[in-house]
Order: sequence, then C-alpha cells, then structure tokens
Amino acid sequence: MQSEEASATRQQSHEKEKHMVLVTIRMLVLPKKHDEALRILRSTAEWSRVKQGCLSSRIYEDVQEDNVLMFEEIWRSEEDLEYHLRSDAYQNVLLVLEMARKQPEIRFDTISSSTGIERIEKARGHAR
Repeated sequence: MQSEEASATRQQSHEKEKHMVLVTIRMLVLPKKHDEALRILRSTAEWSRVKQGCLSSRIYEDVQEDNVLMFEEIWRSEEDLEYHLRSDAYQNVLLVLEMARKQPEIRFDTISSSTGIERIEKARGHAR
C-alpha cells in the first residue's frame, strides 16, 4: 500500500515539474520577402522578450545559405509557451511562415536541465 502511495506522490510531483521549452523555426524565405520577414521577426522577438515566461527570443541568419532565417525562443514552461502561441502577436510569426519558399522546419524541444562550462570541465577532467 505504501509503495502505491509513494508512486502516486512521485507521479503528482512529476506532473507539477515545469520544463523549459526551446522553440526553433528555420525557414528559407523568398529573396524579395527577406527584409520584411526579418523586420516582423525582430518586432516579435522584442515583444516576446518582455513577456512573462520568455527567457530568450533571438533571430539568426544562416551565413552559408542565403535567405535562411532562424527564429529561436526559450520559454520557462509549456504553459507560458501555450499562452504565447495563442496570443494575437504570434500571428506575425505565422505570417512570416507563409513567406517561406518551402515548408519551414519547426521544433519544440523540452529541456529538463541545463548546464554550462562545468559540463565540459567535468568531461575533460578539469575541476574549476
């Protein structure tokens, strides 16, 4: 009986855990739409950065392939991300997706933990 209670408690604890979500959108835009897409994504990134739960919002351009943009956001929790995806402002991201020359690559990755340089040091046997 105790093991069932312990199992139920662990399950409830797991359900309450909040994991960060990394959103990555990579798209090839039409050359004539590049500047407009970049302007819209910049505006959206600035708007997102001040919203509750947004840990990061960035835009990257591929230096090896012309007209490829990547929009990346990190959200504190799935709930924060869901709220963002339903927002009126997110319509702008959907508008940019329509500018893509081909199907954009879209990923939602759940992050349960994050480390820094200490991971490299540990792997290479250097203690700081």
